[in-house]
Amino acid sequence: MPYGDGMSARTTRSEERRAEIVRAALEVIAERGYRGASLAAVAERVGLTQQGLLHHFPTKDALLVTVLKERDQWDAMPHNQWRIDLLCSLVEYNAMRPGIIQTFSALLGESVTEGHPARSYFTDRYRQVRADITAALRTEYGDRLPNGLTPEQTAPLLVAVMDGLQYQWLLDPESVDMPGAFRDFLRLLGENVD
Repeated sequence: MPYGDGMSARTTRSEERRAEIVRAALEVIAERGYRGASLAAVAERVGLTQQGLLHHFPTKDALLVTVLKERDQWDAMPHNQWRIDLLCSLVEYNAMRPGIIQTFSALLGESVTEGHPARSYFTDRYRQVRADITAALRTEYGDRLPNGLTPEQTAPLLVAVMDGLQYQWLLDPESVDMPGAFRDFLRLLGENVD
């Protein structure tokens, strides 16, 4: 076997193993929260020793950042392509992935504490999301929405509704229709939604 092919196979196996570790970390964090999740628990779930896991992720914080970035890749929407009507689709998509949403919500809740390794990630993420939604609202409505608010005033409210609905839905999915409630909120903005 030529040298290049062997390196490629090893790289592919390593990437597959890293993806398996990230999936396991998502599960463990969803079950125990970040502070309660241990590298040993993640390693055990994928059939590795803790030392074997450290070969792929040298610290728990490095694994956490990878988990968060991976989650964002699943939801990736280019910054300049946000549209208000697509947010309904995102909420519906999230309703099909309770484990992922549970992990994200648990990490978000924990990240508000001083010194949490995900704090700067979430701070930066929310800053970018608000900017993207502000731009989408401005494209859709101009400088004022039908309710009189500016896009800058409305963007944090829209994000708060999305995240607040996620928490309510996670706690009581039988009583909270997350996609339906989000569509109702968009109607308050003056958006025509089905």
